[in-house]
Amino acid sequence: MSLDAYRQARVFSETPRAVEYRLVSEITRDLVQARDTALRGGALMALLARNREMWLVFSAACEDDANGLPVALRAGIISLALWVDRHTSAVMRGHETVEPLIDVNRAVMAGLAGEGAAPSPSEARTAA
Repeated sequence: MSLDAYRQARVFSETPRAVEYRLVSEITRDLVQARDTALRGGALMALLARNREMWLVFSAACEDDANGLPVALRAGIISLALWVDRHTSAVMRGHETVEPLIDVNRAVMAGLAGEGAAPSPSEARTAA
């Protein structure tokens, strides 16, 4: 089986939580690599923009009234997304580091991987 066929099969069999975990994991891995190599310039800006976009999508999913997550959890995710947006701007200006972004992403990964954890934003939407 070709690598592309394997990837396509994986996409069809993954749960929304697994897809979200994989996305956060990939972006976090890239942020760690950027930190470790002192990445600068356009490559860093593109990575930061990708992380920011992911958080904006999470926020939008939590703003949807059809989202089945508890209101307090949805509010917390929206609040984190706002913080990520502000902190990302500070990193882009050279006033902050990427380390706190890595920490927040790792905390989300732990929640997505946890046994008995709340459903992901995508799963909550489909359950409602």
